[in-house]
Amino acid sequence: MNEGTKDVESVTEENYCIALQPICDAKMKHVADELLYRSSATATFAQVDDQLMATARVINATFLESGLENLIGNRKLFFNALKEWILKPELLPPHPEQVVVEVLESVTGEPEIVEALRKIRKLGYDVALDDFILNDETRPLLDVASIIKVDLFEPILEEDIAEYKQRGIRLLAEKVEDLETFNRFKAMGFEMFQGYFYARPEVHKETSRKGRANNHSAQIRIISELQTEEPDYELLENFIAQDPQLTFMLLKYVNSAAFRRRNEITTIHQALNTLGLDRVRSIVTTVMLANNGPASRLLLPQALTRAHMCQLLADDTSDINPRSAFMLGLMSMMDLLMAMEMSELMAQLPLSIEIKDAILLREGRLGKLLNLVVAFEHAQLNARSPELVIKLNKAWIESQKWTNEVMSQVEY
Repeated sequence: MNEGTKDVESVTEENYCIALQPICDAKMKHVADELLYRSSATATFAQVDDQLMATARVINATFLESGLENLIGNRKLFFNALKEWILKPELLPPHPEQVVVEVLESVTGEPEIVEALRKIRKLGYDVALDDFILNDETRPLLDVASIIKVDLFEPILEEDIAEYKQRGIRLLAEKVEDLETFNRFKAMGFEMFQGYFYARPEVHKETSRKGRANNHSAQIRIISELQTEEPDYELLENFIAQDPQLTFMLLKYVNSAAFRRRNEITTIHQALNTLGLDRVRSIVTTVMLANNGPASRLLLPQALTRAHMCQLLADDTSDINPRSAFMLGLMSMMDLLMAMEMSELMAQLPLSIEIKDAILLREGRLGKLLNLVVAFEHAQLNARSPELVIKLNKAWIESQKWTNEVMSQVEY
């Protein structure tokens, strides 16, 4: 086998990607993530020839190379475990206090499986049953389960739910598509929720009104001033001062351990000068949106990761400004984050015509960049080279680390 063949095989073996899907609690707080695996960036669901190799890749990329804390902080991570891995608990990833071993729906309650899961529970792992349907073959799994994931697209029997609750098993609702469904299953005693119900503008509007009373026009004024080439710091300081919570969070961030400063920063003026323009743009926007309601907090990590990915990819080109690329990624989700029509937002923000055309029409160099990143997020990179997929995967992991670092400083 010549060197050229080896290189091709090496690239092919790395042609896979991982992603995280948020899981929230009954207060819509981001408490966990499910680790999703795609055998290649053209796959829309996990279908691989060697499932053990797939799992090994995920463990290597997530737990060993990147570090769990770097990716998700102290949140729980739901990890899909194949039957072969369940039977060999010594191969499971580290951090049992943080990892949830997710048993696939194809696994039944055979004695050897139940005994292996019992050992896994003793090691400190939670055990979740994915897309669980109760029948004679699966009932033994209830003895070792701590969480049951219920697929809302399948028939749900009240007597089954009652039995799970009686056993003290926590309930997670999957495929929650709207706020009405979220509230209904919350009332039934479900504690965790997974789906896209929060990624809808109408949901965000309702949750925003119930939470902090936001002044969107004031937020837009701050964002607008931040996007100018040379922001007026005095004007920006006045805008921020009108939002006590934003002021508090900004000062808390600039005085955090991340900056290791001897002297405490006590004024907005000092904070703006200390952070520098680029950091002010990202941090102030993050702090502001993170406190814009539960739906924003669930969407914000995705928006920041997309923005940072765009920036990293622009760093490798000579014709796209990295800062413009960052704003492109962030602004592409601003309609969801602020519950406003995108056209209305674009009319109020002093962004370049190139950025506006990229977001509204997906045109130009920035439009192509945004299309590429969005396609990666949906694992729809048909006909893209393995080298590009590897590059995107690495950019996503690096961006996820950066997002987690930023979000960890923005408490709410």
